[in-house]
Amino acid sequence: MTITQEEFEYVQALIHRRAGLVMETGKEYLVESRLGPLAMREGFCSLREFLGYLQTKPFNVLHQKLVQAMTTNETLFFRDVRPFEVLRNSVIPELITRHGADHRLTLWCAAASTGQEPYSVAMLLREHFPQLQSWNVRFIASDLSVDVLARAIRGCYTQLEVNRGLPAQLLVKYFTKSGNEWQIRDDIRRMIEFRELNLAEQWSFLPRLDVIFMRNVLIYFNLEGKREILNKAASLLDPSGYLFLGSAETTLNIADEFEPCSEGKGSCYRLKQKKCF
Repeated sequence: MTITQEEFEYVQALIHRRAGLVMETGKEYLVESRLGPLAMREGFCSLREFLGYLQTKPFNVLHQKLVQAMTTNETLFFRDVRPFEVLRNSVIPELITRHGADHRLTLWCAAASTGQEPYSVAMLLREHFPQLQSWNVRFIASDLSVDVLARAIRGCYTQLEVNRGLPAQLLVKYFTKSGNEWQIRDDIRRMIEFRELNLAEQWSFLPRLDVIFMRNVLIYFNLEGKREILNKAASLLDPSGYLFLGSAETTLNIADEFEPCSEGKGSCYRLKQKKCF
């Protein structure tokens, strides 16, 4: 079933208003493929009936399910590789030295999706920095969608998912086979505090942060949305902290508070007037 232009514009406006996400014209097929199954699961006879119903009601749980269904949750373990090398070789050693007196470290992985990125960071910390097990380390991972967060908390992945980016030695060391899936070890799962968070709304529960992983999410926001998110990130980032963005993302001409610490793919950023590693 092909949706009308009016229906498409309604979905466009709803996800932008509620999540700050921008969906360009030409993505009608995406609306149909993601919302059609949702409409059926919620007991509607068609996508058109579902959208017509939503337009007559104030914002409720069904609207929220629509917004969550339209978010992109593409992810994999150790995505792009380079940011994790920078984290291992430069960022974490520098922060360990800087916080050697208080033994405190706080990390946040925004747009955590089904958990591959935060678990990649957790395995990196456990594998290469065992001294952090005696530190006060708070690691928060958040996402807009409660459905993908539920998968992340569960920590079970298919063979295809673990084949995407996860080194074999880490699979053997940190996962156990559970039926047709691979279950990450409980001690790695317990390292991470998963929370629901809409980046376009208030970040009330987030503390001062040493590391922010906000990769491959700003591309879905317009310029105003990017600026607002980066300004909020700057207000929470410790003066000695680091911000990681996706390889197609930048703070340049968006948030003047930041400057790059390294060039090229996997760049990370710090607040200006601070010496980079």
